[in-house]
Amino acid sequence: MSSIIYPVTNLAAVEQLNIVSGKGVYVYDDAGNQYLEGLSGLWCSALGYGNEELIAAINSQLKTLSYSHLFGGRTHPVVMELADKLAAMLPVPDARIFFSNSGSEANDSHIKMLRYYSNAIGKPQKKKIIALDRGYHGVTVASASLTGLPVMHSHFDLPVEALGILRADCPHYFRGKVGDESEDEFVSRLLQSLEKLIFEEGAETIAAFIAEPLMGAGGVIVPPEGYLPKVQALLKEHDIFLWADEVICGFGRTGNDFGSTTMGIKPDLMSLAKQLSSAYVPISAAVVPGEMYEAMAQQSADVGMFGHGYTYTGHPVACAAALKALEIYERDDLFARAAKMGAHMQSRLQEYAGHELVGEVRGKGLIGAIELVANKETGQAFSDGQVGAFAQRACQDAGLLLRVVSGSSVAFCPPLIIEENQIDEMVEKFGTALAATLEYAKKENLIQ
Repeated sequence: MSSIIYPVTNLAAVEQLNIVSGKGVYVYDDAGNQYLEGLSGLWCSALGYGNEELIAAINSQLKTLSYSHLFGGRTHPVVMELADKLAAMLPVPDARIFFSNSGSEANDSHIKMLRYYSNAIGKPQKKKIIALDRGYHGVTVASASLTGLPVMHSHFDLPVEALGILRADCPHYFRGKVGDESEDEFVSRLLQSLEKLIFEEGAETIAAFIAEPLMGAGGVIVPPEGYLPKVQALLKEHDIFLWADEVICGFGRTGNDFGSTTMGIKPDLMSLAKQLSSAYVPISAAVVPGEMYEAMAQQSADVGMFGHGYTYTGHPVACAAALKALEIYERDDLFARAAKMGAHMQSRLQEYAGHELVGEVRGKGLIGAIELVANKETGQAFSDGQVGAFAQRACQDAGLLLRVVSGSSVAFCPPLIIEENQIDEMVEKFGTALAATLEYAKKENLIQ
């Protein structure tokens, strides 16, 4: 075993699969086995593996300017070009962009900037943030506190209360409905609960509400129709920013430019990463509106500097990779293509809706999930993650790499470049794995 401490892993069960190369939508292990990469790595490899244009852009930038920082007034051409390109794409008014290296860092930076802004406008008490149960926003101390998944909190003693993180109900109708309430009734109940939270805490103490337009690691949860627009309207009444974590949903994943477009909202703040560079070089962005930036700028002038930033903020090689990825997305109309391929994928996944193990099939564009259940009639969940873990291994045995999230939800998130026949291959390999999983669940008396 090597000397690595592995991330988001059972540290007693490491190095089970050694991936050594990739091309297109396929990757290969050290034994030469081929796998269809059904989760784009970790929701991020939009253009697949071995894209020669991206590689050339990265190499060219390495030869031109391999590194330069942005501290103390210094800049470089490629970071300015990327910022202006993004600002023109985004729904945030007069968007200003802070670059970092991961979604976690982008969200951590947002927390700091919200605090800086609240102090700048003379509202030092307005710093609480509402986040959703089962939402995922990263793993730094601050961003993990935003995250609403117990496994990301266990044994870390995170300062959730100290940071002013509040928790709202997860908008998952399948798991969260009470009795026979309709989706409209479910949404109304969640909105009433949110409004009650705002009144109890005091709107004057709440800076923002953060949500993924479509929740990823929490189970690929698609909020009911109208939920997020109604949330936005409520937040506007109370002068609370709507903060869209677009780390997974951004840049075509849901069949539009951003998940916010798909869900019918116009956020005040945005977090971007993953597909921003198709994961070829780490880069992320925290996006704020111009009004917020102007207040922060005045505050920084008063104290002499804006005291936040990273060594690799706006790294020229990462910016070059992002610019080339955006160029390819636009030139090849990949967002519209993702909508078309996504419709095919969603249709194929729905073929399993009647399966004995399947409780719900859900998704948008080229992201989806099939939730496995112990009792199809009642939707009862499995008591632990062993069935999900078996399904993930069975997919791997069939030559398909997927990820099981939130216990027993099998997530699908292939590269945007996937072809229709490769979607069929992915779905059929999953079918083989599902059959093996059903046999296992019955053998272990896990079906109720």
